[in-house]
Amino acid sequence: MLQLRGGSALSSFRTDKLLAAARTHVPALGAVHAETVYFVDVEQRLDDGQRATLAELLSEAGDTTPPPKGELLLVVPRIGTVSPWSSKATDIVHNCGLSTVRRVERGIAYYFVCGDTDGGWDHAATLLAPLVHDRMTETVLAAEEEAEALFSSAEPAPMEVIDLLGGGAEALQEANRRLGLALSGDEMDYLLESFAQLNRNPSDAELMMFAQANSEHCRHKIFNAGWRIDGAAQDLSLFDMIRNTARHWPDGILSAYRDNAAVIAGPRPPAPAARSATRAPRDAAANPRPDCAASRYPTCASPAANSRGRTTTASRSASSPRWTSCWKAPSAPPPSTTNSAAPTCAVISAPMRKKSKAPPAPNCAAITNPS
Repeated sequence: MLQLRGGSALSSFRTDKLLAAARTHVPALGAVHAETVYFVDVEQRLDDGQRATLAELLSEAGDTTPPPKGELLLVVPRIGTVSPWSSKATDIVHNCGLSTVRRVERGIAYYFVCGDTDGGWDHAATLLAPLVHDRMTETVLAAEEEAEALFSSAEPAPMEVIDLLGGGAEALQEANRRLGLALSGDEMDYLLESFAQLNRNPSDAELMMFAQANSEHCRHKIFNAGWRIDGAAQDLSLFDMIRNTARHWPDGILSAYRDNAAVIAGPRPPAPAARSATRAPRDAAANPRPDCAASRYPTCASPAANSRGRTTTASRSASSPRWTSCWKAPSAPPPSTTNSAAPTCAVISAPMRKKSKAPPAPNCAAITNPS
């Protein structure tokens, strides 16, 4: 594994903001510095020319500046995953002729300078780690050598049988915690009853598939559940409230909540010039179709307070952008209802674009921040 130093990972504004937040947990903290670090998995040693090309692509800082001082917290993509940045960067590296590079990953090295703290640095590190990483998509390492684990490959684990017939509810609850199934109480009751009738134990694969097929993400069970506000039962479910916006402001909505999409009225662009008298273009409206489904997001997507975007993801398949779209409030107030509410914001996922392999470019551009 090769390791290359990059430039500063945070602007002065973000550095000051992080330092202020860190001092609320570790008052003895004096300074913090963050720089980008690149990790490269290679099949064989690179020659001088290949090494120079790689350094130019990654904007390597080199030995022009001494390494920062302080205690290290190294934030890298979650061990066992391939980050979206890595997928793109590795493709660019290959297109630039570095075929012996298996994969490129990047991390951020945080150096904390602090005096004596209660409990020592190990205790301070546990307080500072949540400020610099998202535990669902990233891992915090204590040394740069530990980054070798980014490129390790593990053998698939053998299928496991969960002993529900012998262990009952306790065995299922333990598997629920250990496997991260997020099963609800009624779902576990259903599984216990069903496998008791089948007179057999389930495998861990069966429980995982059940958890995903019946997840809130896939079935939106909670969306259609009843709910209370200040003890008062509401007439509309949560999903009814989401659709309530379209009921009160239907202008411009041609279709909504049909087949995971919607169609809104669009402009009528000028028709192009006719190619012939028999094949004249037709004047038609260009009605946009927003995709209202988030079903391309697997369960590894989650909100993160310190992420740059709306969400962070741990897998390549979950890297499409997201944004928030809100209906513009009309000048007239909505009709009075028992559940009057402000216009609801809907999170919309952008349509995925089919990936196409770009041909090798004659000039290689830096890939420290590919879009």
